[in-house]
Amino acid sequence: MEEGAESSTERLEVLEADSSGKNRRISVSEFSCPCCYEILINPTTLNCGHSFCRHCLALWWSSSKKNECPECREKWEGFPKVNILLRDTIEKLFPDVAGQRKEDIQRNREVSHSLAAFQKYGRDQIPTTPNTGRINPRGGGFFSGVLTALTCVAVVLLGYHWSSRESEDDLLVHKPVARWTAAEVVHWLGQLGPWTSLYKERFLQERVNGRLLLTLTDEDFSSAPYYVENSSHRKAIAMELERVKMLGVKPPLNLWEYKAVLPGKSLFLLYALKSSPRLSMLYLYLFDYTDVFLPFIHTVCPVQEEELEDILAKLLDLKEPTWKQWREFLLKFSFLPYQLVAEFAWDWLEVHYWTSRFIIVNAMLLSVLELLAFWRLWSRRELKTIPHRMCSHFWKVSTQGLLMVIFWPVIPQFICNCLFYWALYFNPIINIDLVVKELRRLETQVL
Repeated sequence: MEEGAESSTERLEVLEADSSGKNRRISVSEFSCPCCYEILINPTTLNCGHSFCRHCLALWWSSSKKNECPECREKWEGFPKVNILLRDTIEKLFPDVAGQRKEDIQRNREVSHSLAAFQKYGRDQIPTTPNTGRINPRGGGFFSGVLTALTCVAVVLLGYHWSSRESEDDLLVHKPVARWTAAEVVHWLGQLGPWTSLYKERFLQERVNGRLLLTLTDEDFSSAPYYVENSSHRKAIAMELERVKMLGVKPPLNLWEYKAVLPGKSLFLLYALKSSPRLSMLYLYLFDYTDVFLPFIHTVCPVQEEELEDILAKLLDLKEPTWKQWREFLLKFSFLPYQLVAEFAWDWLEVHYWTSRFIIVNAMLLSVLELLAFWRLWSRRELKTIPHRMCSHFWKVSTQGLLMVIFWPVIPQFICNCLFYWALYFNPIINIDLVVKELRRLETQVL
């Protein structure tokens, strides 16, 4: 039977013109696999030069667990890849035979399991596999050098940030307004925006401390000696002063002040937005609508007809979003959730120059990873598993959030700070590596 089958396949020939212009006959046997003696399907060429069907190589590896050629027993280096040029040639010359063979292979469960195990083995080997074309055996390659350089930059920036900024205990968000000095009042005023430089000197000349600040009204700001000419500037100062009077302390106006006031919530949001942005924004909508969600949506989906002047104006804008804002937000929420995070960070570039850039880069990388994950599900025809995956993800995120709430009081503050800065500055570097690994997986994926 095998001889008859072999002879029948050998009779399938095509004509091809050689370099001299003459036609020569090419038979299927010239493109047969040494293992199954059938036409090569997804041909994989090893270092020794022998080519095998990818499923034959996977079956051989599954049974022997050896990284060697089934024909000559020479060990192969790296992870074997599909010979795209040879594959395209076979599919062009013998489309019917190749198509039938692929259908037969797809129906074989043993082959499918072996191929899946073989591909998983290859993905696990990619980070440590030597590749003479890309890897420098002494230095780890160009990509490892880039990651090392980025890590060093992150460490330097983090050290500079720790050494240059105020201690969290000294921030005005912890100090009652009645105890503010004149310099601290000017510092509070300066954080409202660059436009306050017009009025700082007037507050200094009048030696306005915290107690005097609490007595000022809108009428005082509109007359001498303060005389805030611009009505919108006067309104912004008055609104922020009302918040100070209501809270008794300075409300947080940047990332570090927010972290000082709400360390647990800031850490939760940082990790939640990274791992599950859609659920995090839904949480903000349900449980933190006024303080966080409204400023967020007014920042990422501003009203074009009424462009607000600065960040503070958007933070203080408590108007209900328009339908146009909701429409834009829901569209991005569904398909590009990390873009919302990036747009929010972009709006804070003047306040957090380097930190915002780290967040924007990380959001871009996470968007790429989400797209690659969706592509992997689509290529494997596993889109129907998305509802189950969503339920599992929701359960995982909810469980982690509950555990954090339970154990938060007993976790040392030093560990929380380490986790916070790791997620903020080092996760982008880790995600660069993950993106490269995912792209390399595409190279070894069975097409």
